[in-house]
Amino acid sequence: MSNKNRESTKKEVIEIMTETLPILRAAIGISQADISEYIGVSRQTYCAMEQSKREMSWSNFLSLFLFFYANEKTKALMNSRKEFLRKVHELLQFPMVDE
Repeated sequence: MSNKNRESTKKEVIEIMTETLPILRAAIGISQADISEYIGVSRQTYCAMEQSKREMSWSNFLSLFLFFYANEKTKALMNSRKEFLRKVHELLQFPMVDE
């Protein structure tokens, strides 16, 4: 994957994560304050990311991805988005494994 494609794909998966944050948060009943503490940002920063007022960094994306993927309630939601997961795996240079 070229650098240009990698950056484009990063932006794409970040946008998908941003759109999905309220659904994922609601699925486990966690507040913006609690999740911001888990990923190490202020509540204001998290709120701005969730509302698309602030662009999510790649490191914040990875923190959120791992947080939600590790939770059984939200893992199923994330697994249902096969194309999203394929792109994340590709960015992380892990081959997709059929489950």
